[in-house]
Amino acid sequence: MTEKAESREDRRALLRGGRRYIVAYGCARAWATLTFTGAGAGAGMLDAVPWSFDPHLTFDAAYIAVSILMVLLFRRFIPLNENRLVKVVAAAGMIVASLLCTLAVWVPDASFGLVVAGSLAAGVGYGLFLLLAAEVLATFSLLRIFLFLAGAMLLGTVVTFFCQGMGLWQAQCTLVLLPVLAVLYLRDAYAHVPEAERPKRGVPKFSYPWKLFVLYGLYAFAYGMRADQLVAGAGRHSSLSTAIIMAVLFATAYFASRRFNIGLLYRSPLVLMVCGFLLIPAESLFGSLVSSYLIAISYSLMSFLVMFLLYDISKRLGVAIVAFLAIKNAEQLFQVVGGEVPGLLALAGLPVPTQDLVTTVAVSALILAATLLLFSEKELASKWGVSILEEGGLVQRTEEEERVGERVEELARTYRLSPREEEVLALLAEGKTGRVIQQELFIAEGTFKAHTRHIYEKMGINSRKELFGLLGISH
Repeated sequence: MTEKAESREDRRALLRGGRRYIVAYGCARAWATLTFTGAGAGAGMLDAVPWSFDPHLTFDAAYIAVSILMVLLFRRFIPLNENRLVKVVAAAGMIVASLLCTLAVWVPDASFGLVVAGSLAAGVGYGLFLLLAAEVLATFSLLRIFLFLAGAMLLGTVVTFFCQGMGLWQAQCTLVLLPVLAVLYLRDAYAHVPEAERPKRGVPKFSYPWKLFVLYGLYAFAYGMRADQLVAGAGRHSSLSTAIIMAVLFATAYFASRRFNIGLLYRSPLVLMVCGFLLIPAESLFGSLVSSYLIAISYSLMSFLVMFLLYDISKRLGVAIVAFLAIKNAEQLFQVVGGEVPGLLALAGLPVPTQDLVTTVAVSALILAATLLLFSEKELASKWGVSILEEGGLVQRTEEEERVGERVEELARTYRLSPREEEVLALLAEGKTGRVIQQELFIAEGTFKAHTRHIYEKMGINSRKELFGLLGISH
């Protein structure tokens, strides 16, 4: 009984320090969905404004522009949470956008100009706010980053759900209140970060994980081609599909972080996305609901996991997270471009069935090729050190585990082990059995024994006991 109580207390302790961030980011996501990024934007308020254009386009243009600007100039502005100009522009952009959209309802003659200005201000403000929030989140451990990120996105869907269907006055007050709450809670969250853990001004030399960006860009492009045809409740923002996947991720991090294999989860978006596109020609049989949810959930999942991997890489390399997330945010451009493809195919005069077939084959082939390329490279697990793909990888490693990991790398260099032999050695050092290692590396028993024999021969040993002696561990 005491052990269960301690386990519950440990889980509750995971949320300490993160509630402010969850509220801040959750309110900001809900606000973005209720204004310019979600279907039925504005909880009915903006729908009352007559216009002949989609303000989501101007929002995206401003959001992409400010993201690209931060990619080029982030060294001058970090830490963002200590830069008064960045904080003021972010807060003013979001709050002014809400005020302009509110005014557009009451001044219909000027609604076009007000909404355009509001969407531009919203794109700039929201783009900077996401980077400010990323800096705060990066100060936590990997497990908490995973938990808080999922919790914030889940909260965003809940807030959106309760805000939709509000009366005009309630909607207007809510859309002004949400960015104010987001800014205040984020400022409070940063104020509670210990001085020693706050982001530093300098940026060490580093290389960008371009393969992650390429993979995410392809997913964004594929999602953009289908976004306008998704059924209600399916989407990348605060929708039912987002709520489903974020609830699963949050529960996983909260209850089973030590047993959950992120590697399996990381590969699942590929399957979901391809299945979703393959079902498009069969929508008359299955309906559009299934394919829409598969596509939306896969894109939300890939977006979440790429973001999480970027946090891990940032922490390991000591690089400001802004350097990575600004690029990811700028890749919204791929979704915008993808959204134009269906129209171009239609202009080409292709029959609708042919358009669907071209889209399905091309996107599935590109995503499959990019994913195979990504996972065929060892650098994802070695150069960048993304050990979170392993079982229990969300849990921060102890000093002893870090020491053993370094010893494994040292022995691999000294005895010139092959990359696969080093992987086997690392798993042996963790005390895993031959059967477990075979399952994790997808190798046969004979192959495992051959690798083990080669390791022993190169290191001049004859038993696992001698191996543990070289590693400096006891089992």
